[in-house]
Amino acid sequence: MSVGIVMLVHTALGRAEQVARHWATAGCPVVIHVDKKVDRKTYQEFQASMQDVPEIDFCKRHYCEWGGWGITAATQVASEKMLAQFTDVRHVFLASGSCLPLRPVRELIEYLDARPRTDFIESATTSDVPWTVGGLDIERFTMRFPFSWKTQRRLFDKYTALQRRIGLKRRIPKGIVPHMGSQWWCLTRQTLSAILEDPERATYDRYFRKVWIPDESYFQTLSRQYSSNIESRSLTLSKFDFQGKPHIFYDDHLQLLRRSDCFVARKIWPHANRVYNAFLTDEDGAMKRAEPNPGKIDRIFAKAVERRTRGRAGLVMHSRFPNEGWENGLTCSNYSVFQGFTELFEDFEPWLSKATGTQVHGHLFSPERAEFSGNQKVINGGLSDDPNLRDYNGAAFLTNLIWNTRGERQCFQYGPMDSQKISTKISKDPNAQVSVISGAWAVPLFRANHNFSDLRREAARLQKIENKFLYKLRSPNAKARIRIWTMAEFIESPMEPLQTIIDEIGNAPQRRLSEVPKMADLKGFGQFLQNLKNQGMHPHLMGDFPINDGPAVSIQKPRKPYLVK
Repeated sequence: MSVGIVMLVHTALGRAEQVARHWATAGCPVVIHVDKKVDRKTYQEFQASMQDVPEIDFCKRHYCEWGGWGITAATQVASEKMLAQFTDVRHVFLASGSCLPLRPVRELIEYLDARPRTDFIESATTSDVPWTVGGLDIERFTMRFPFSWKTQRRLFDKYTALQRRIGLKRRIPKGIVPHMGSQWWCLTRQTLSAILEDPERATYDRYFRKVWIPDESYFQTLSRQYSSNIESRSLTLSKFDFQGKPHIFYDDHLQLLRRSDCFVARKIWPHANRVYNAFLTDEDGAMKRAEPNPGKIDRIFAKAVERRTRGRAGLVMHSRFPNEGWENGLTCSNYSVFQGFTELFEDFEPWLSKATGTQVHGHLFSPERAEFSGNQKVINGGLSDDPNLRDYNGAAFLTNLIWNTRGERQCFQYGPMDSQKISTKISKDPNAQVSVISGAWAVPLFRANHNFSDLRREAARLQKIENKFLYKLRSPNAKARIRIWTMAEFIESPMEPLQTIIDEIGNAPQRRLSEVPKMADLKGFGQFLQNLKNQGMHPHLMGDFPINDGPAVSIQKPRKPYLVK
């Protein structure tokens, strides 16, 4: 007894010839179906090139289009010729022109000889398979699909939507339970002949002609009618990506293919010379006898899919950039954002740098320029302080800054006078540590020498901007680590929040603060706020300030005690 190989070929005919000869030399007869889209001259030359091998034959050709009936029809005619012409064949193995035997063919023959009545075909009901891609599970069996998904996509989608809207459903033939699975199977002569000679075949063919992707359901469904022993798995290693497209194996995958222990792999790049040479000409280097186990490399494929779709956190690549959320997080590491601190403290930036050992920038999103630490014009990665370059894509600017300076925590100032386009991204970034003293933007206005009517308008504008930012920070969608203090409660006891911030950054060994930055002189600030109220602008974000001298300079009101352990 032997194994018959049905090959479906449409491209890379030179490689298909090489593999067909390999099968035939090992004692396996081959019937080849060539897609009718291949021109006649090329087909005749391909056919003539193998006339010297009597074990290789060709069958009637069909037009084969992905998702259509042609592939199933091609499989039927090739299988019929195999069963009729090669009577000693007990198992028929379906392969493509890009399939490659990974183990000596005699091992496949011996493996199937030991299982003479076993059919190897992946076959599961639609409710049991989680890997269908395209939004159609049971619907592919209850709707009609007269239009090509690839070449007539708009008609395909519109006709599918129409059927859903009017509730049009096809009747599944009596006794049929739709199953799905890999196209690449290995069936016994008894099961395959029963399918092809079924008295109801015309009914089944008529039904499956309008099923979407029938080559993944026709034999998978009908084999359940006749097989006495189905192993729902394929002997062919065939991996698919998250979009349902088959993975292509290259020379780099040679050792990976060896580890699979599978008999056949699909889909091999036709120019992978090392792979073809290793498995078609080097029997001594073939894999050891073992049960096929594609699961051994599933972990590698899973990681490849994750890397393709998610990538490394904070590293945007061309393949993922056009899709929102594919960057796997805005940034690659933790950073700190401070709002209101430079307004309240006169020397906050040098103090924070000394206390934490981090790189502390000014207002990176200031309208004038990106205020890099040390007044640099260009920073790691060639990032310029030019606001036009920065604002072209503020999120990418921040992503690049954190990526290019990874290993050193970055801190920068942010406020209502800065560009707000990045505010939503910051609030949703789990790597961001955001500390806000709300209302501190009023301190520079208090100290400015401008007409009060201008100060009132500016205060109203800044408060409105900050209020929107605080709303984003308090949103359920916010993922950043957020701390918000009103200005009044912060200056009442500034040591506690400053200590908390230093501890959260955690770059230096935890210790109690021995010095704090110098706070701005707030004498008369309360009266300034009252004047704004008197002019019709209510400054509510800074908390409840008394009209007399602010708490920072008051000596009558005792501060909360600070416990030093």
